[in-house]
Amino acid sequence: KGFAESDPYLDISGYDSMHKIIVLSNLSFGTIVKEKDVYVEGIEKIDSMDIQFADELGYVMKLLAIASIEDQELNVRVHPVLVSKGNLIASVNYEYNAIYVKGDAVGNTMFYGKGAGQMPTASAVLSDIIYIARNIANGKKYISDNSKKKIINICPIGKIKSKYYIRFNVVDRAGVLAKISGVLGKNNISIASVIQKARHSTEKVPVVIMTYEAIEENFTKAIRKIDLMKNIVKEKTVFYRVID
Repeated sequence: KGFAESDPYLDISGYDSMHKIIVLSNLSFGTIVKEKDVYVEGIEKIDSMDIQFADELGYVMKLLAIASIEDQELNVRVHPVLVSKGNLIASVNYEYNAIYVKGDAVGNTMFYGKGAGQMPTASAVLSDIIYIARNIANGKKYISDNSKKKIINICPIGKIKSKYYIRFNVVDRAGVLAKISGVLGKNNISIASVIQKARHSTEKVPVVIMTYEAIEENFTKAIRKIDLMKNIVKEKTVFYRVID
């Protein structure tokens, strides 16, 4: 049906979204963005458990490509995100795509439609062919002049600010949550809510924590420290960024 390539690697790994956000960034911000500039994380490792927890918390999982100017730096990245159910992006499903744009004057707008399938793809390809043919017929030549583009510094992923969803798999005994929250607190990570499910196993239980906004490098530093606590943490910690 044309919803995915015979080898769907580019879609699943997030690289197809990366190519799109590079084009959109170059158009939107008049700068040059290269593949090496974009932080990319795909959907290969998503566990259905986290989709279920997200649903209980009022969120859905989406793969987003994000670009924005923050403190005169370009923040450009691709990764799964927990999006609140009240956000328009949360309702984009199946082969549909959306581009959500925030302009300085127009405010928030969203462009929505089919991004895959036989006819939508054929329509887009034919549109490009007609556009190129028309320019050739009119004697127009379009040559990209990168010398006229401004250079904007790329914001490293460690500098972004986000809320986070975290799932720990820990031993079921007293004091575990206090140790985890202590490490988070020392790294300026504030806890917004905690979910601890009833015991499924005598060996480990999932504990889900939602945080307030934090700087990513502080957050990842805390997670690395917690993962070294092998006496209480039984699996590598899972986390996702959150958009309300």
